[in-house]
Amino acid sequence: MIIHQLTALSGVGNFRKFDQEFALTNRFRTEVTDTLLAAARTIGTRRFIAQSYCGWPYAKKGGPVKTEEDPLDPTPPESFARTLAAIRYLEGTVSKTTFLEAIALRYGMFYGPGTSIGKGGAILKMTRKRRFPIVGGGGGVWSFIHILDAARATVAAISRGAPGIYNIVDDDPAKVATWLPALAKAIEAKPPYRIPHWLGELTIGKAGVSIMTQIRGCSNAKAKRELNWTPIYPSWRIGFVDSLD
Repeated sequence: MIIHQLTALSGVGNFRKFDQEFALTNRFRTEVTDTLLAAARTIGTRRFIAQSYCGWPYAKKGGPVKTEEDPLDPTPPESFARTLAAIRYLEGTVSKTTFLEAIALRYGMFYGPGTSIGKGGAILKMTRKRRFPIVGGGGGVWSFIHILDAARATVAAISRGAPGIYNIVDDDPAKVATWLPALAKAIEAKPPYRIPHWLGELTIGKAGVSIMTQIRGCSNAKAKRELNWTPIYPSWRIGFVDSLD
């Protein structure tokens, strides 16, 4: 068994320089994936689990919640292009690997200890300082997963589930306009500011505005069914209150 969870995400958050900040993580998703699979073939590993991501990579059209069968974005924002290409590479490699059982877990937005939405985390800090505004109508749909539930899903995938791709998220995809004020309330911060699209483009760029206004959420039905997994925190509404300072 090989579980490939390597990332280098400390300090990321600049939507204008997204690909630059994810450069090392993208190498983990491409070069290191190939290296680990080569090692797996050599030693006769039976199962391989890799980390992917669920949410903004989906095409920004159709309904608000996507399944594993829905297409990824064919025209991502320029600053996200290399990162999405690395995700495509990882998932494509997993999907075509036949000498072992290969799985990609598409985690939603992590929250809880050690994450950007956790004690000392970047998003929590920005929310406290009212530096994480709602752009436009805040219609972008985000899917969350508590870090504990992400770990539990990974453990479940060690022995369950056919090869393929699984969305690992909670049961409650939500618009930015819904979850961000709730996050501020949970940490006893002032409500987030609301800014128009044009100001959002000036401050966080077109890619950032897309994240806040256009992205789609994710369905966890396949993971619940095939991994026999159910999140302890079925909704961020509970998790934000129970697990954030």
